[in-house]
Parts: sequence; structure tokens; C-alpha cells
Amino acid sequence: MGDTASAVKKAKLNRRDLTQGPIIKKLVLFALPLLGGSLIQQLYNTVDVFFAGDFIEGNAMAAVGATSMIVTLLVGFFNGMSVGCSVVISHDFGAHDNGKLQRSVHSAVGIALVGGTAISLLGFFISPFILQWMQTPEEIYEMASTYIRIYFLSVLSLVTYNICTGILRAAGDSRDPLIYQCIGGVCNVIGDYVFIVFFNMGVMGVAVATLFSQTIPAICVFVHLLITKKPYRVILKKIRIHLDVLLKILRVGIPAGVQSIVITLSNVIVQSQINGLGTDTIGAFTAYFRIELIMYMPIVAFGQAITTFVGQNYGAGQLHRLSKGVRTTILLGLGCTVLTSAFVLIFNFWCYKFFGASEAEIALGMRIMYINASLYFIYVFLEVFSGALRGSGNSFIPMIITVVNMCGIRLAALFLLVNLFHTIESVAVCYPITWFTTSLCLGIYYFTGKLHRQIKAHKATHKPWEIPPEEPLDPPPPPLPEETEEDDSPPGEVSKDADSLADSLQEQPAEEQT
Repeated sequence: MGDTASAVKKAKLNRRDLTQGPIIKKLVLFALPLLGGSLIQQLYNTVDVFFAGDFIEGNAMAAVGATSMIVTLLVGFFNGMSVGCSVVISHDFGAHDNGKLQRSVHSAVGIALVGGTAISLLGFFISPFILQWMQTPEEIYEMASTYIRIYFLSVLSLVTYNICTGILRAAGDSRDPLIYQCIGGVCNVIGDYVFIVFFNMGVMGVAVATLFSQTIPAICVFVHLLITKKPYRVILKKIRIHLDVLLKILRVGIPAGVQSIVITLSNVIVQSQINGLGTDTIGAFTAYFRIELIMYMPIVAFGQAITTFVGQNYGAGQLHRLSKGVRTTILLGLGCTVLTSAFVLIFNFWCYKFFGASEAEIALGMRIMYINASLYFIYVFLEVFSGALRGSGNSFIPMIITVVNMCGIRLAALFLLVNLFHTIESVAVCYPITWFTTSLCLGIYYFTGKLHRQIKAHKATHKPWEIPPEEPLDPPPPPLPEETEEDDSPPGEVSKDADSLADSLQEQPAEEQT
């Protein structure tokens, strides 16, 4: 019975170990729950819009909208820090170095608790001054202040959830985060109904529902880490921030967070150009960005998958799997994007209708769709190259490349084309232009940078027959007592098995001991 339980436990651990086994199967199984999580996130964002639109007055909606930029910047930065934690932990998990893994995990949890608490308290007290600096209209100032203050109280839960689920994903577990995200979605729907509809709390109800829906899953995933028997288990008395681990996390996390912030700010400038083309154009782009998620979310899921895949294999020294993983992810992403792009191109009219676009908005939106959806496959290269480089711990150069292209070149092209043509196509084409330039620069850096040189050096020093196969071979038979080779099993099991084998051999006749 004990052997069966041990075998089941080992099988579960092997499913999460991305350093062995068929690459395509590992990547697909890891990416599917990530895609499911994105779909659930969009689903309960839609639920928020439904409750807010039907049960909250106009000024209250404006108050929530006035704080949306602060919320977006916070979420983007914390997602970047979560990436930093995941990359560092995936290296240690792939290397099977449980000592370093424990240090990294407890440092990540310490960063979440200390950083989340500090930002929650700081934001709660300075948020009124931020709203004044943003010139929030006086008639919605009080409601906006109430909303953002309560939202800041949920930052501790947001940071804890992101970093703790990042720990699980770094260890190859993308299924449990999906479960906890589902719990958060259910809590969000319940919270919206209870606080907005039942108690009629208005904008305060929106904020309290957010606090409720983020705190419950954060508690769930934290408890999961406390009770798990895996090597990444959290022990309360061991939670502390180790300086060397903190620096490694910041080296990856800060560039990823800054990249998210800068791109968000550049999108504000893009939106200002869209606004100058009239209300129908605004509506067309608003509907397009919602439809675009059908193409965008699978690509992001594969990008997250390759980050963890590269992180684990980089830590394990399995560099020969990295280039195979990148090629496989690109092919998977291209295949998926061809299907999703074809879907939105064929059914674009009905997609716009689903999101409530008017006839004029649909006509303009179809012009956007024909340009962007036809070229959306380019975005696969951007996401995969960026994810692979980040997984190896290199986040700074990809951040520079992405910011220069997606912000600098995009804004330059936008101002030039809009001033020359002043059409909806002049805005739409800026997106594929910068997808291409960013992908090209990242691809050049990937194939000429440090990571590719490391892969080439690894292949040069390892003969083809010395590279482990994709599927692990059956374990060798246990050594005879007189042999001195060490087994890979835990020390206690080796001693027990060797002793029992020696006893059985001694009891056999001499002719059977061959």
C-alpha cells in the first residue's frame, strides 16, 4: 500500500516537472489551465460590468472609472513582481535544490506580506492626494476616494494571491491556481449581488466585493502552501526575506513591472488619438479590443508556459530542451492563432453584435479586424521570445526592446500616420507594425544573446548519446550488495531495500545467485 501511495505521489510530481517527458504534451497540459484562468478573469470582469451598469448610478460609475488607471498600473506592476518570483523559484525547482527552493519560496512569501501590507497602508492614506493630483471632478471626488481606499486595502490579498500562485506555477502546477481563480470568480459574483444589489451600497459595494473576491482565493492558496507536502511548502516561522533572493527577484520582476506600466501609459496616448476620430471610432475600437481577447489569451498562455518551461530546464541544466521548447511553443501558438483569427474574421459581424456595437461601429470595426486579425500571428513570436528570455532570468534587455518598440516606435508611427491620413486604418496598422519590429528585435537578441550561446556551448560539450531522451528510461535494477554504486532513491529506502536483497540472496542456493 505504501509503495502504491509513493508511486502516485511520484507520478504527480513528475507531471509538474517540465525537465523531462515529451515537450509538446508538457507545454499543452501546462498552458490549458492558464488559458482557463484568463477566460474566468474575463468572465467575472463582464459580471462586474453587468452589475455596475444596471445597479449603479452614472456618477458612481464615473467615480470607478476615475480610479481605473491607478488600479491598472498597480495590477501590472504586481504581475511583474510575480513573474520575478516565478522565474527564480522555477530555476531552483528545476535544479532539484530543495535548500535554495525553500529560501526562494519563503523570501517570495515575505515580499508579498511585507510589500502588500506597506502598499495597502500607504495607498489608503495618500489616495486622496493622488485623486487631487489627477484633477478628479469635485462631484465624484468623495465616491472615488472611498472606492480607491477600499481597493488599496485589497492590495495585500492581490499581491499574496499573485505571488503564491506564481510559486505553484513555477513548480509546474497550473491546475490548482485555476481552481482558486474559480473560487475567486464565484466570490466575485456573490459579492457583487450582496453588496451592490442586496445592500445597495453603490460604489462602496463594488470596492467591498473586490476586496471579498480577492481575499478568499488569497487565503485558499496561502493555506495550500502551508499544508502541502511538496518541497515548496511554506513554514510560517521560516518566512523571511533573504537579500540575495530579493535581488534576484527584483532583477527580473522590476523590469517586467516597469514594462507593464510604460505600455499602459502609452496606451493612454493611443486612446487619445482614437478619441480624436469620433465616437463611432471609439466604440469600434472598444468592441475590437474585447473581441481581440479571443486571439490574445491563448498566446499569453503559451508565453507564460514557455517562461516556466525555460525556467525549470535552465535551472536543471537541461539546455538542450530550451530551443526545442521555444520551437514547439511557436508552432503551437501559430496553429492556435490561425484558428482564432479565422474564427473572428469569419464571424466578425456577429462578434461585434454580441458586444452591442451599432451598425456604424460594426462597419468601422470590420476595417480594424481585417488588418489586425490577419496579422495577429506575428504576436506569437513576440510573446514566446520574450517569455523564453525572461524564463532564463534575463528581463532587462527584453524590457528595453519592448518599451522602445511598443511605446516609442508605436507612438511615432501613430502620430505620423494619423496626421497624414486621419483614418481608422492609420491607427489600426500601428499595432501589427510594432508587433513585427518588437518580434524582430527580440528574435535577433534571442539568437545572438547569452542564452543562445549557452545552449550552443551545452550542445557542443554533450554528445548526442549523452543527452537524456525525451521520455525517462525505466530505472535500472537495484545493485547487488557487493556493488558500491549509490542509488537515487531516498537514503532510508536504499538501506532497507539493500538489506532485504542481501538477506534473500544469502538464503538462495549458490546456483541461483547468478
